[in-house]
Amino acid sequence: MKKLTADEIRASFVNCSKGVAQRLSLPDLDAQPWDDLDLLGWVDPSGSGTSYLVTERPVHGSEDDSEPIGFVLRASKGSGVKRQSMCSLCLTVHSSSDVALMTAARPGAAGRAGNSRGNYLCADLGCSLYVRGLRQPARVQPHETITREVKVMRLRSNLTEFVERLAQE
Repeated sequence: MKKLTADEIRASFVNCSKGVAQRLSLPDLDAQPWDDLDLLGWVDPSGSGTSYLVTERPVHGSEDDSEPIGFVLRASKGSGVKRQSMCSLCLTVHSSSDVALMTAARPGAAGRAGNSRGNYLCADLGCSLYVRGLRQPARVQPHETITREVKVMRLRSNLTEFVERLAQE
């Protein structure tokens, strides 16, 4: 993922007002491992249950050009049941408290009418780091015989599909 500025990140959000995007807390952008990210994801430090996901999406009609697209996500409260769950993007297995149903209001009129879409994701949105082995989950992972590069490609494919579903008005 290319390094993004605060202004680029704030302008990328498609499911909130410009005012909300201007007020949201950003992570330390200089501390991000941009070359190892397929998505920039962070949890709002206020404890509101809000998370943010920004990734790149190809510009229509261009194979080489991309633009950032961002979503405000709401995490569901955990069920309290002790079990394991899997992120639908990176397929990392976590305890159920480390995976959350993340929902995003749909852009435009559909979102204003209360329509949303979601999926089960790593609660810390660290998917890029998990598939590259740069962050270790607390749970033992199922053995896979695929390479790290294939895991990254699978994450990117799942992320593209998720973003396209979220972006539909």
